[in-house]
Amino acid sequence: MTARAIAFDLTRLIVRLRHASPTGIDRVDLAYARHVLAGEGPRFGLVTSAFGPRVIDREQAHAVVEAVAAGWVEDVRAEDDPVYRRLVGGPSEQATPAGARRDALRRRRVQAGTALRTLRGRGIEALPPGTVYLHSAHLRLDLPGRFDWLYGRRDIRPVFFVHDLIPISHPEYGRPGESVRHARRMETIARHAAAVIVNSTDVGARFSEHLATRGFSAKPITVAPLGVEPVFSARDGAAPRFSRPTFLICGTIESRKNHLMLLQLWRDLAERHGAGTPHLVIVGRRGWEVENVIDLLERCTAIAPHVTEVAGLSTSGLARLMRGATALLMPSFIEGYGLPVVEAAASGLPVVASDIAVHREIGEAFAHLLDPLDGQGWRGAIEALSVPDSPLRISLAARLDGYRAPTWPDHLRTLDTAIAALDGP
Repeated sequence: MTARAIAFDLTRLIVRLRHASPTGIDRVDLAYARHVLAGEGPRFGLVTSAFGPRVIDREQAHAVVEAVAAGWVEDVRAEDDPVYRRLVGGPSEQATPAGARRDALRRRRVQAGTALRTLRGRGIEALPPGTVYLHSAHLRLDLPGRFDWLYGRRDIRPVFFVHDLIPISHPEYGRPGESVRHARRMETIARHAAAVIVNSTDVGARFSEHLATRGFSAKPITVAPLGVEPVFSARDGAAPRFSRPTFLICGTIESRKNHLMLLQLWRDLAERHGAGTPHLVIVGRRGWEVENVIDLLERCTAIAPHVTEVAGLSTSGLARLMRGATALLMPSFIEGYGLPVVEAAASGLPVVASDIAVHREIGEAFAHLLDPLDGQGWRGAIEALSVPDSPLRISLAARLDGYRAPTWPDHLRTLDTAIAALDGP
């Protein structure tokens, strides 16, 4: 890690604590924060607010980060994760609305405490000349005024992480107005960035093209594939044993993830196979404008015995679940990266994924790729994988032999190299 001064933006970590479990971007933020604050040289946390940026020292920033991580209950064993225990049929306390409210209240208290701690911070004059400002999320970049302080500190070297351009390239999958907001985010980056980190070559190409079409100058871009947590490659603890083939789909339930196709397919499988229908586990919280998916989940009695929806599963719980499942299904229409694909491969879990650019980039060597609109192809793959000795199952398992997933140390070394290459003090 470079010894030059770095200020890491903690804003998203604090804001996102209202959710019970972190998203993929939240996990990136957490990994970056811990890496930066453990490095040599001056280290700071920074939070943007309507009152201007507030700077806190390393010790205070570290306390904020660990309070957020504890609020998410991420650092737990699978055996201690109540969501995982309920899913695999082990002993677990029954979830209750009152318990959920208590957990939410606890997170709110942590959030309020961390926010108060940052508001007591200092102004940007606390940052040494030549400090690197590292922003690893998209949060508040659509409010360009929150970053006007960078105009007054031209010595600061801003580095931004661009996760995707999906709201711009595929506005139909986002909330109304999100494409405009995301364009503002990219413009904020274009105006200030000394360097940009992306998670895939596909995202890098899309970002460069976006800047060019809007008349912005090109930015130095570093491709750093997202790391897989070591727990996915570990073999500690017994993998769950399921009574029937069990397939996973992971990620927030939203239209671009193509859950609707899978649920309609599961209805067809139920009609064909009855009690022998494989099990589908949907891992992820509900997103926006997915009423058709929710209707199927809540009202379709044909799939009810064969589909389970879970939210709040810990990373350790997901890793253990992957070790006992039959395959991961990722029929997305568009992704910025597709982290579950490489997490599954690291776990030894066969992958069936949509044939899109980023899935070819990260998983062509091991994944079975299908057009996201090819319902018959997906049904055939699921039925084939449900047979233990099928040629497809044997082939996909063999492709995973010797697979080495990208790691966080790999990613963070790439980040360090990009930061070290910046000009200035």
